[in-house]
Amino acid sequence: MRYIIIGAGAIGSTVAAQLHLAGVPVLLIVRGEHGEAIRERGLRYFRPSGEQVVRVPVAGGAEEVELKPDDVLVLATKTQDTEAVLQEWSWRPAGDGVAADLPIVSLQNGLENERAALRRFRTVFGAALWQPATFVRPGEVSADGAEKPGIFWLGRYPSGDDPRLSRIAEDFRAADFAVQLVPDLVRWKAGKLLGNLGNAVEALYGPKKRVTAQLQAEARRVFAAAGISAADLVAESEIPISLAKAVENPARPRVGSSTSQSLARGRSVEGDFLNGEIVLLGRLHGVPTPLNEAVQHRLGLAAERQEQPGTADLDELPMAVPPVLISGEELARQLESADPPVLLDVRWALGDPHGHQHYLDGHIPGAVYVDLDTELAAPPVPTEGRHPLPDIDALQAAARRWGIREGSRVVAYDNGGNLAAARAWWLLRWAGVSDVRLLDGGLPAWGDRPLETGFGPSPEPGDVVLKPGNMPVIDMDEAGQFDGVLLDARAAERYRGEQEPVDPRAGHIPGAVSAPTGENLTADGHFRPVDELAARFSSLGADGDRVAVYCGSGVTAAHEVAALAVAGIEAALYPGSWSQWSNHPDRPVVTGPNP
Repeated sequence: MRYIIIGAGAIGSTVAAQLHLAGVPVLLIVRGEHGEAIRERGLRYFRPSGEQVVRVPVAGGAEEVELKPDDVLVLATKTQDTEAVLQEWSWRPAGDGVAADLPIVSLQNGLENERAALRRFRTVFGAALWQPATFVRPGEVSADGAEKPGIFWLGRYPSGDDPRLSRIAEDFRAADFAVQLVPDLVRWKAGKLLGNLGNAVEALYGPKKRVTAQLQAEARRVFAAAGISAADLVAESEIPISLAKAVENPARPRVGSSTSQSLARGRSVEGDFLNGEIVLLGRLHGVPTPLNEAVQHRLGLAAERQEQPGTADLDELPMAVPPVLISGEELARQLESADPPVLLDVRWALGDPHGHQHYLDGHIPGAVYVDLDTELAAPPVPTEGRHPLPDIDALQAAARRWGIREGSRVVAYDNGGNLAAARAWWLLRWAGVSDVRLLDGGLPAWGDRPLETGFGPSPEPGDVVLKPGNMPVIDMDEAGQFDGVLLDARAAERYRGEQEPVDPRAGHIPGAVSAPTGENLTADGHFRPVDELAARFSSLGADGDRVAVYCGSGVTAAHEVAALAVAGIEAALYPGSWSQWSNHPDRPVVTGPNP
């Protein structure tokens, strides 16, 4: 079997070099300066173990190749070039038939390549790749994998087996690649696509793990609606990923992902077929994908303008910070979609122990009741506060009972301007659930739409894995010497020390500024417009990098953090709040209207 490698970027050149070095017949299709350099001098090929010149056979295109019946075509171009390649090669003579009678192997990212090939080729194979490689300059490529140049999860598209697949796997292994045959190729390609979504982020802004995680959360929701399962390449692989871990060489620093390399070279980029595939699936299945759409759009502009990697401004990106609020109209639309959000009813108020009865009397259809005292807080301890943060395992168990899965969207509401629901919003975001929103206006914003009474159906248990630390937090010592603006979200009379109905001492933490959270709301319980909130917090001095909030027990402070987030300001929460501070006699207290 001879391998015709179509596409001589970092991936294609590496595969061709490894096959040639192993004595496997190969022909590399390469054009331009890169092709001229390889024809004249051979491919200068770098590995962590050293470098060598590989005299791999080359051709400039299909017109230079006489195809044979036992040839295998290997697609190693960027996804955006696939259709042109298929048009060029499919109907070329190959023995007594045409190229479309030969097997074709896609080594590309995304989910579209194999499907496009199957329109013409009856036998389509594909691989999800883990292959760190860099196009250094024309005629030079660096394969940076540590022990292996790459890992292939290889299978037939859309599924099934073929005796030639085993032969191909043997040849790739002979070329020193690690190969795992998989019966469900689409799962592995989908898993690889999740990892590829961050390529555009890296190319535009540099590595931004939080934005990438949000892109992946959108993708998982889309996959769920489309009935696509994504493999976890690290957890499910029989091959240790560390075999192909990138080895950095100071003499040849890696530019980054293939998208970054393409952008640096002024070439077209894959955004339309990576982030754009998520956008397409979302539109087909009624699942919103605003962040992937924004990244796709911005990457397209960067390529058109020939911008260099890492030069875009992250502030230009809508949704880099997930939205806080959702309207009643949008919630109703999402509840009718193929991927409805998990809906949490968090009715609770200080002095009103009947939240669950209010839920039974009428709630938004599909909502799950959440008990703030027992599910959104640990048991009270005077020295820790009235609503300490819950144990993460307990919160995870509760979140799974509510039906939250990996990638779920969540909407929380109450009947009091979201003063209680914001605790669920903050806790879940703190624990790593990226898309959690508050129904702006609370239950009244549902309008005259029908309510459900009694116990709703139990949700299917979720599988979310919670990890704390995704929202900033300060402790009691940090609150006492905070070097930014510390906001007190309680009512003004409690701040001044004129009354204290719950905690042992009256007053406020020295240096804190009074900012009652109720003033963030309109009379009908909606959050004030962004410009009004921004102006309010600016007048309080809370428009810089260091803002923190406390309240009585850490509940309404979460609401203030949400209001700050609406205004585009990140703020830390002091969970123990006044209920902890006032229970420590050694902590100073200030009364009156001034900090």
